[in-house]
Amino acid sequence: MSRTPALILRTLTMTALIPAFAGAAAYAWAGQQTKHASATATKASQHSNATAPEYHIYRGSTHAHTSFTWSHGEQWAKSGCKGVPLYGPDHNDPDVQSWAPEDHQAASGKCPSMIIIGSAQYPGPYNQLRPDWKQYQGPPSVHYALAKENGYDFYAVTDHSQDAGFQPASPTNATWMKAKRQAAEATTSEFVAIAGYEHSENNGPNGVGHINVFNSAGYLNALDPGVDLPYLYKWLKTAKSNGAGPVVASFNHPSADQYNNWAYRDPQITEIITMLEVINSNNKIHEPAFIAALDKGWKVSPVDGNDNHNTTGIARNTSRTFVLATSRTKVAILDAMKHRRTYASLDNNIQCRYTVNGAIMGSTLARPDNFKFDIRISDPDTNQPKDKITKIEIVKDHGEVLKTFVPDTPDYTVNWSPTVTDSTSKYFYIRVWNAGGGDAPGGSPEKPIAWLAPVWTGR
Repeated sequence: MSRTPALILRTLTMTALIPAFAGAAAYAWAGQQTKHASATATKASQHSNATAPEYHIYRGSTHAHTSFTWSHGEQWAKSGCKGVPLYGPDHNDPDVQSWAPEDHQAASGKCPSMIIIGSAQYPGPYNQLRPDWKQYQGPPSVHYALAKENGYDFYAVTDHSQDAGFQPASPTNATWMKAKRQAAEATTSEFVAIAGYEHSENNGPNGVGHINVFNSAGYLNALDPGVDLPYLYKWLKTAKSNGAGPVVASFNHPSADQYNNWAYRDPQITEIITMLEVINSNNKIHEPAFIAALDKGWKVSPVDGNDNHNTTGIARNTSRTFVLATSRTKVAILDAMKHRRTYASLDNNIQCRYTVNGAIMGSTLARPDNFKFDIRISDPDTNQPKDKITKIEIVKDHGEVLKTFVPDTPDYTVNWSPTVTDSTSKYFYIRVWNAGGGDAPGGSPEKPIAWLAPVWTGR
């Protein structure tokens, strides 16, 4: 169950902006816990001496593919091959086995880039392996080592579970066991490695769309018979954790009407699929899907999935997922994801945090009509004019802009504390602009560079 309702009872104030760990993008939130008495009580509230959680900001990646996704990636030389034909029973004659296009990716007249036999995905037969492929791709252990070297606080490996090495799908599959073991071995006090997998539903009858599952003891293969989205959601509700920490999940690179137009949601699955890729592949923005999911009742917070099928993107990609966590540990980072204390940014190290009525971003309130925002945005690169903050927006239901703040002079630190009255909206989230449009390619100062977790009103 989510602990966010408890957070509405806390009044948080900002501490000094002091790095919590050397080399980490880690700034602290702390405050005094407030316990609200009954409305009929003589005193409206009483103060506790207990200290509220101190949240630090950590940056990382929530989506990456290693050489365990052998069917495709930069280990293969570029070619004109396209399509993913599926070998199986013919639709017109079940007694006949034949090749058919999968997910509308016909391969007729061209060599296929991948092939599917049964429930397993393989490289196309005409693919050419780079002779120096280890310069471009490697196993999870190599990814984690490079992520450490490049200043990531956490890094999740999410290989495609339909790849041949993961067959048959089983908690004791040798490749899956290696993935979990290498994550455990790479985790230190300075870095958290997270094992997960990507559930790639491309042609199911009950909706399509990819979903990352983190920290599960087992996994599913979306190509296995009967494993559609409703099946996955049911499985997630009872999925056991891979050691400490919760099982959490994220919608990947979504379009506005995917997942059968955001169907099959219920309160239990809403507390497991708690994130959505607003940024994918370093600079592809999926905000329309974020708004669509929120309007359908999904309680998801923004993340960045670099979605690299290589090791070269670890240093090259500059977009990040940021979490507000109590410590740089696997349990604390997963807890931040579970309780939606995340944001996604095209900037490598921007520091963002806010409260509403004292409740931390990601929280659910108790249906108030008045909302006191305390928004704090800063960038440590004070020698880079392009990183000055130029605008902040509060967005509500259907993507409507509720309020905009433009500082008189762009600066590296901008604080904004508006109060708004609203008796109908179900959620608010924050967008941020800077002078350079972020660090990722194609950035524009006319477009947002960061998307912060919503606060839900409780309606």
